[in-house]
Amino acid sequence: MDESTKAKIALEISKIDSLIEKSSVLLSKCNLAEPDFIELNAIGSILHSYYCGVESIFNLIYKSTYGKTLSGNTWHSDLFTDMFEKTEKYEPVLPQELFQSLKEYLGFRHVFRHAYGYELDWNRLKPLFSSLTENWNSVKCSLNEFVGK
Repeated sequence: MDESTKAKIALEISKIDSLIEKSSVLLSKCNLAEPDFIELNAIGSILHSYYCGVESIFNLIYKSTYGKTLSGNTWHSDLFTDMFEKTEKYEPVLPQELFQSLKEYLGFRHVFRHAYGYELDWNRLKPLFSSLTENWNSVKCSLNEFVGK
């Protein structure tokens, strides 16, 4: 992987770090009381931003590996799946242990892009939002290991 791609990935990682840090106040508040409509929409935006940032990193890795980006109706899920598979050049970017938890964020990305804010359900968002920091720390550790190779 060239240094330019590594620098772009490092920048995306720092952006997600900032998102997680800035979200901690809302996370703390939601641990005490159920979020209202505005907070629920903010949480939706945070979760969407998180996965889009992770997906941007996946795109950088894929383009660096294959010299192109994916397209078509299923490119989001294809890209996601590719990050867990071994290639001729690389071991998997992410370990299988992260597959299911990260897939939940991918699924939410789709919901958020196609739903109205009033349709967001705290009972469905709570597990994603409360485990966001832990999920990111695991994903970031694996990404840093991969990029360091």
